[in-house]
Amino acid sequence: MMDTSVSQNVEHWWNQWIENHDEEAANKLIEHYMYIVDYHVERMASHIPPSFEKNDLRSLGMIGLFDALNKFEPNRNLKFSTYASIRIRGSIIDGLRKEDWLPRTLRERTKQIEKTATMLEQKLNKTPSAKEIAEALQIDEQQVEETLTHSLYANILSLESTVASNDADNEVEIAHVIEDDNAVIPEEKIEFDELKKELAENIKKLNENEQLVISLFYQEGLTLTEIGEVLNLTTSRISQIHKRAIFKLRKTLMKVNH
Repeated sequence: MMDTSVSQNVEHWWNQWIENHDEEAANKLIEHYMYIVDYHVERMASHIPPSFEKNDLRSLGMIGLFDALNKFEPNRNLKFSTYASIRIRGSIIDGLRKEDWLPRTLRERTKQIEKTATMLEQKLNKTPSAKEIAEALQIDEQQVEETLTHSLYANILSLESTVASNDADNEVEIAHVIEDDNAVIPEEKIEFDELKKELAENIKKLNENEQLVISLFYQEGLTLTEIGEVLNLTTSRISQIHKRAIFKLRKTLMKVNH
């Protein structure tokens, strides 16, 4: 719960910003809400290659936070933290998309891995493991898991990129981002429900640690570092578990793009 004095300060800064567009108040608000940027940076950094530095993600997130501060309408029935969160994530997604952060070599490796996986599936009459794919390609098992994790995330980001538009003429209203149950096409709803059911069933097939990491990351909203503290494991170990789980779920996740 926010300290009373902090709450009063935030309210004062908001009043100064809304009434006078006071730059000092804006800087104080940016500083106060930086935790939202850090949160999204930590979560998204776990999905992309380490070659794209956290500082770059943070810069993209800062653009989203500034954008949120300038465009927020206090009279709307929406908390700033919720609005800023959408803007920050959108700004990072848009920046990643423009930077084409998935290198060509990684894209080529993804095609090679998928081709090998298909071949092995026909040969073994079962879904091949990352180890079996790695042995066939004579590469490291972790490289297989990381490659497919980054590739899957890139595909999912491509679907979300419209949320990130910084073009004032093409701005996505928050109302359009929030799901409207009444507007869902029945066929799409059925298909989406089936996909969720299939994903839930496949998550049950993961081992205990993998299930915990997926649950804590995607349902509870914890970062990989926080999950490591909960499970008493290093962040790099949690990252490995996360990648392995995503690899096992890849067939279901790939349906998101179809």
